[in-house]
Amino acid sequence: MTGYGKAEAVLEAGKLTVEIRSLNGKTADIAIKSSLLPKDKELAIRQKIANALQRGNIDVFLTFEAKAEEAAKQINKDIVLSYWKQLEEINKKIASAPYGTADADHLLPAILRLPDVFETKKQEIINEENWTLVDRCFDEALEDINRFRAQEGAVLYKDVTDKVARIQSYSAEVEKYEKERTEAIREKILNRFAELQLEPDQSRLEQEMIFYIEKLDINEEKVRLRQHCRYFLETIENDPFPGKKLGFIAQEMGREINTTGSKANHNEIQKLVVKMKDELEKIKEQSLNIL
Repeated sequence: MTGYGKAEAVLEAGKLTVEIRSLNGKTADIAIKSSLLPKDKELAIRQKIANALQRGNIDVFLTFEAKAEEAAKQINKDIVLSYWKQLEEINKKIASAPYGTADADHLLPAILRLPDVFETKKQEIINEENWTLVDRCFDEALEDINRFRAQEGAVLYKDVTDKVARIQSYSAEVEKYEKERTEAIREKILNRFAELQLEPDQSRLEQEMIFYIEKLDINEEKVRLRQHCRYFLETIENDPFPGKKLGFIAQEMGREINTTGSKANHNEIQKLVVKMKDELEKIKEQSLNIL
């Protein structure tokens, strides 16, 4: 979802640059940080960006570099003439004074230093005549940011699929401790009876022990976790915009891993559960950046 795109358009008055930056976001939150874009074009541009990028905190910047002749300041002739007339009147009044009079060679430089003599030429940078070029510039910037996203997506794809594969591997390792775990639970119960010096009814004891061990059985959790892992991989492979769905699947994976840990009663299985949780947390963090 993170990305950066840039494009330029050469207009009659200068060069327009469009930059688009995107960060993680649940929806398409678009901020156009420029006054150059005409208000009547803003809605269409927002829709274009939302369709192309789908989600993210998206900032759009427009900058304009005017041509030298367009950027040059203009002399406001009316203001210059107004200043000139006023100074001439003053000049006439002081003509008889000992200060003497000021000639044109002195008046003009003085006038050019007065306020508002120079003004920047104002013009509408984006208009109907050049809108096709501007619109195409937005398309190119969006293509650029999507290329950036695709490159990042390839890295994310490998990273999260590798982590899911490791979770599947750790889950498979749990099986080799199943028999040992069951025997350890039986032995623990029998040792407790021995400590209490009790002689339970063997038939009833076996029934209760089977019931207790079944309550701690984690086979269903392992099966569901494998199903969730497969669904995760199928979704990231086939869904064009899997980000939100992957987050939900990761939550379900976490539920099965947590239940496995609560039922484990075995040191090595607990270690595997911790490893699975570690991988899953990294998957959750990365899935926030998947579109």
